[in-house]
Amino acid sequence: MSNGDYSRALGERLRKIRIQKNMSLQDVQQASDGRWKAAVVGAYERGDRNVTVAKLAELAEFYGVPVSEIIPEDDGPTAPGEIGRRKRLVLDLESLDNVPLEDRDPISRFASAIQVQRGDFNGRVLTIREDDLIALSLLYQTSADELARRLETWGCLVAKG
Repeated sequence: MSNGDYSRALGERLRKIRIQKNMSLQDVQQASDGRWKAAVVGAYERGDRNVTVAKLAELAEFYGVPVSEIIPEDDGPTAPGEIGRRKRLVLDLESLDNVPLEDRDPISRFASAIQVQRGDFNGRVLTIREDDLIALSLLYQTSADELARRLETWGCLVAKG
């Protein structure tokens, strides 16, 4: 799924949730006391504007839905046991140097933040949840399955049951 396709799919999910809540864009702006501008939410829904992970989490909270309900599914073929279906994943932190420089910063910051939160600084591997991969995929503007494929290609991802 390309970045543009992903943004549009994410926007469609946002629009469906808003409509299920029986709200117009103006209703969203009014109910949020202007926190969510109608033009901005509309741009997110059209895929014209990228939404950050933090903003997506805030918007999900506003709508009263889990972030996972907003994240688009990867439409590619999936087989039982494929990465997108795994519950826990292991990142090989020693392999982060294999990640192309232009792609390294988000995964490095993400891994560091989890290490700080857990107080886990062994520096070799880091176990993350499938939901963590979904959140990380937003930073790369792709699906969790596509990001998992990239991480495997870079030698950074080892699946775990």
